[in-house]
Amino acid sequence: MFNEIKPPTKILVLISGSGSNLQSIIDACNADKIKGVIVGVISNVPATKGLERAKKARIPTSVVNHQTFSERYEFDRQLAKTVDSYYPDLIVLAGFMRILSKELVTSYADKMINIHPSLLPAYPGVNTHQRAIEAGETYAGATVHFVTSELDRGPGILQAKVDIHPEDTATDLAERVLAKEHIIFPKVIEWVCDGRITLDNGVVFKDGVSVPHAGLIFSENTEH
Repeated sequence: MFNEIKPPTKILVLISGSGSNLQSIIDACNADKIKGVIVGVISNVPATKGLERAKKARIPTSVVNHQTFSERYEFDRQLAKTVDSYYPDLIVLAGFMRILSKELVTSYADKMINIHPSLLPAYPGVNTHQRAIEAGETYAGATVHFVTSELDRGPGILQAKVDIHPEDTATDLAERVLAKEHIIFPKVIEWVCDGRITLDNGVVFKDGVSVPHAGLIFSENTEH
């Protein structure tokens, strides 16, 4: 009997800014590390560098400008219609700076992931680097997690840590954290596309083994 060949995972990326994480995903796809294809990029902000990156890579793009909607539910409704038009298997929030409604998130349960620039559950929301420095933390990092209706509270998949130096500014820390994001985000997408990540009743499993709620910690041992 012939082995069933799984078609490439259809990945849809949502952005709001420069799209550096988008670029890391594009590069991983081009290097055949990710068994998937980016079918589209949606931005809620027009004329971003992220859209330029997508167009350079010949990826279809759409803009759903939140500023043109007087009500949040109207934006969410149009965003959902645009997302659905791409028929994605996986929705990736890569610096998408809009809080999504519970209804919208629920409609894409188990197929939407996000990256957050802190070691969740610490420092959800914004200004994560400055808050970590002011709190006297010795390390910070980033977390890839499933998206739920609770902001930055979805079950974690993978985290990466960086040391906080005494002389660090928020900008210094952000640069080092972003470098880690560019490693762990494509890695998680690779795992998802390979069928190695599942979500069951709020618990993440990698290769059938449950993952701590905050996620695995990235190291050489988590490369594969």
